[in-house]
Amino acid sequence: MPQYVIQGGDYRAVISGSGGALRILRHGDRDLVTSWPQDGPVPFYSGTLLAPWPNRVAHARYTFRGETFRLPVNEPERGHALHGLVAFAGWRAAGPHEDGDASVRLTHTVEPSPGYPFRLRLEVRHALGPGGLTTTLTAENTGDRPAPYGCGTHPWLIAGDGPESGWELALPADRVLLTDEELLPAALRPVEETPFDFRLPRPIGETSADNAFTGLAAGPDGRTEVRLRGPRGGVRIAWDPAALPWAQVCTGTGFGHRGIAVEPMTCPADAFNSGTDLVVLDPGAAHEAGWTISAL
Repeated sequence: MPQYVIQGGDYRAVISGSGGALRILRHGDRDLVTSWPQDGPVPFYSGTLLAPWPNRVAHARYTFRGETFRLPVNEPERGHALHGLVAFAGWRAAGPHEDGDASVRLTHTVEPSPGYPFRLRLEVRHALGPGGLTTTLTAENTGDRPAPYGCGTHPWLIAGDGPESGWELALPADRVLLTDEELLPAALRPVEETPFDFRLPRPIGETSADNAFTGLAAGPDGRTEVRLRGPRGGVRIAWDPAALPWAQVCTGTGFGHRGIAVEPMTCPADAFNSGTDLVVLDPGAAHEAGWTISAL
């Protein structure tokens, strides 16, 4: 699968043609995300793009505009459709690219299928500069009918050395979506009623999370910023909460996988059924969302 090396400032990134995914991001000699071998496999969706839905569609079934659809099951232990249709698809460069360029643009078309009979043209731009890696994902409905849509990304962030339990997490969210035994939405609660209040930075400790957060506070620049700090550095991810009002945070407890997943999303799990923050793209309409990962 093609690989695209980009450089800017003190950053270097490698983007895979598989999923348009972020495979490597380094600041100087420090990794900011969990990487994986060029030929895969991709562990736990590391660095992938999630579209046309993030997280789960319950039991791989949904109803849209009075019509019921069945999606392929790719989480067989629970029977759900997980993380969309493009995380491991082939993406192609949208123009010339030389290794060492500061940016790369890739495209992929979601063709109509029985479970998702809509056509979307997706384009992702990864660009490096002194402020880090900015990724912009655009979806355009090139079909002839309205399409349900959601998106996100799945980086596993690394805050230097040491165990994740010792890293400090700052997460400016005032509500958390609790889940049932199938990891489907059960109840939206204020974070102060749960173990998941990280509005004031604190060590992760023994907290085990795989939950979606919302009520995201923005800084003076209008962006939400989630920060992880370790003993000798840290990493942050920032985005516009108007475009991505949710963030899934997964500590990876029991996975045996390095890093903490922080996943900006347009909507929570099972939005194709609940309608919560679901985007509906009319023919010819487009949706854009972006995020920036940088060193602390």
